[in-house]
Amino acid sequence: MSDDLLLGPRAHGEALGRATLKASAEDFQVDEVLDIPLDGEGEHLWLWVEKRELNTEEAAKRLARAAGVPARLVSYAGLKDRQALTRQWFSLHLPGKADPELAAAEGDSLRILERKRHRRKLQRGAHSANGFRLRLRDISVPQQEIEARLCQLRDQGVPNYFGLQRFGYQGGNVEQALHYAAGGKLPEQRNVRSRLLSSARSWLFNQALAARVAEGSWYQAQEGDLLAFTDSRSFFPAGVAECSDPRLAQLDLHPTGPLWGEGQSPAAGHAAELEAAIGAQQPLLCQWLAQAGLAHERRILRLPIGRLSWHYPVPDILQLDFVLPSGCFATAVVRELFDTEAGQTDSPCVF
Repeated sequence: MSDDLLLGPRAHGEALGRATLKASAEDFQVDEVLDIPLDGEGEHLWLWVEKRELNTEEAAKRLARAAGVPARLVSYAGLKDRQALTRQWFSLHLPGKADPELAAAEGDSLRILERKRHRRKLQRGAHSANGFRLRLRDISVPQQEIEARLCQLRDQGVPNYFGLQRFGYQGGNVEQALHYAAGGKLPEQRNVRSRLLSSARSWLFNQALAARVAEGSWYQAQEGDLLAFTDSRSFFPAGVAECSDPRLAQLDLHPTGPLWGEGQSPAAGHAAELEAAIGAQQPLLCQWLAQAGLAHERRILRLPIGRLSWHYPVPDILQLDFVLPSGCFATAVVRELFDTEAGQTDSPCVF
């Protein structure tokens, strides 16, 4: 499955040129933002962990082995990139136990930077945002062109596409989801089922977003749209007054697109017609998602880029620093700048 079928059109014009992404782990750094004050006591040990070229699930297994507990007792808020230098929280459920010796988990690819007790375990999706530091190499585009585009992205945001890494190699996750949907069955393995359901929903969302980008309405509220604030999962319908809410221009409030599941979309007007047309192209997939028990949810169409800054360590390297809400993809930002080539250590990254 081609990239064009998985994503959609750019919103700010064609790519300015080519760049190399992830020539080394340090070129793609991610720091989880978790706004939870830790108690300092309790039966859960929270660990602030730095990982290098190691995915989150493998890190959790290493921590479980070192602590001598089942893997199900290790929790984390979200998946992070493997081919990157990332820092994120894990929690270990240790009722009635002292802090374990975890040296066996550490090495060149994993370091424990902080440990603290807390009364509750770390829940999935508990982090509020991710901070990114990216270095894009081998750039030959004039700096004034890059900076003009970056100002556009800072002031207008970017389409909130799910990144290619969500869909597996050459869209393999989507192909598998279509196969299961055609047979009306779900994978038996829980992790496979979760991965394919997520990929299918993300692909349908990207199609709906692509249609809004193509017509130029991805950042504009229309009557019948469902609106949401950047950091909220709740939404509300847009009437005449809501379509002129000043918070839309301030990039605090956004139109949303569908994450398919049970029930009809609450959208109305043109948004409902567009979403129905997308669903009609993949009726079996939509039915499959509903039969899996997923609720209809919404995702903002426009991605605001928080605290965006940039500089050039050397003339052909661009460093970007920014913050994105949890569940959003740094590659959605990079794509509005450059076509990217893989560095030597490139592999699919997660969110």
